Amino acid sequence: MALAYDPLFITSEKSAMEAPSPPPMILTQDELKRIAAFKAVEFVESGMVLGLGTGSTAKHAVDRIGELLRQGKLENIVGIPTSKKTQEQALSVGIPLSDLDAHPVIDLSIDGADEVDPFLNLVKGRGGSLLREKMIEGASKKFVVIVDESKMVKHIGGSKLALPVEIVPFCWKFTAEKLRKLLEGYGCEANLRLGEKGKPFVTDNGNYIVDMYLDKDMGDLKVVSDEILRLPGVVEHGMFLDMASTVIIAGELGVKIKNKQAF
Repeated sequence: MALAYDPLFITSEKSAMEAPSPPPMILTQDELKRIAAFKAVEFVESGMVLGLGTGSTAKHAVDRIGELLRQGKLENIVGIPTSKKTQEQALSVGIPLSDLDAHPVIDLSIDGADEVDPFLNLVKGRGGSLLREKMIEGASKKFVVIVDESKMVKHIGGSKLALPVEIVPFCWKFTAEKLRKLLEGYGCEANLRLGEKGKPFVTDNGNYIVDMYLDKDMGDLKVVSDEILRLPGVVEHGMFLDMASTVIIAGELGVKIKNKQAF
């Protein structure tokens, strides 16, 4: 994904002949993520308790918050990290940390997403932190999601990439098959996520992840969500429904902001 930026300049016919426009500057996908993340941090105010997301996009937001703290532009910030990786990063940039036990209500969470549908429903968890993300972001007064435009889809599962489901390791094949059968009407394929050396990927909570790949629109997501969560062995899934307050999207035409509405 690339963003073309053509600097604005004032010209006459003569000057245009003498000083042609420079070639467009192309931004990488990571630079787009950084733009969206910096925009999200504009929502942060001193004294806030912040949910700190996990992933390549959220990383830019955490870095920016740390930078503003060092500059004295933000003060008295408390961060609640959504993963061990984010905890390490936040400490390295000087963000004081706590947890949900001490701060059960969070002012603002900032995180990325793997998919965003037109109703601001999300898929998250391809980085493996979906359970802690859902706990923390679900406890937030405001949840700002930061993405580049490649993450926008017509329906959940529309990217044909993984919809993660966190499960307990005990008899994981049994649970994975139950998940596959539950969603087989949507062309579902269920694969255990593997990590280093071909061994099962293990979450920060000691669980496994089954990645669901879908060919069809699931329709009523709340019904599907309830059916998944009723399966014994399932801990949580990666559909974040009606949770995002605002989505910031960086793309070819700049930055767009979408706010949650009553649908």
